[in-house]
Amino acid sequence: MTEPPPTPGRAQALDRLARAAYRLSAADARLRGRATRTPGALSLTHARALRTLADRGPLTITQLAAGTETTGAATTQLVNGLVSAGYVTRTRPPEDKRSVLVALTEAGRDRHRQRQQALAEALHSDLGDYDEEALDRAAEVLNRLSAVYDRL
Repeated sequence: MTEPPPTPGRAQALDRLARAAYRLSAADARLRGRATRTPGALSLTHARALRTLADRGPLTITQLAAGTETTGAATTQLVNGLVSAGYVTRTRPPEDKRSVLVALTEAGRDRHRQRQQALAEALHSDLGDYDEEALDRAAEVLNRLSAVYDRL
């Protein structure tokens, strides 16, 4: 079943949403840039990796890649940066010398907590005036936009 063509107002609203999505993507790029230039700054990918490790414990590169929704090669580079920052360690389990386990250090755990606190404060400050239903709808829109991006 095909949907009817959008009305002019709906088309304009979808265009505003697309523009907002581009701005969000640009903000993410700026954040990634700061993470490469500023000691202690974390990109969203770095933060996702720390959160995944905090939630699930030590993981292989493959498991961490799945948890952060990145490729194995990108995750290896990500882990290299996190090791350099002192946030994670890499070890080889004695039972499988081919794989690598990535685990949070205490500094990584602390950085994750700081990032989560800063995010919670920013969300509360900037979005706390929205009710629960509006926030749930926003989350739904962002999840659907992720699926749209995956299809492009």
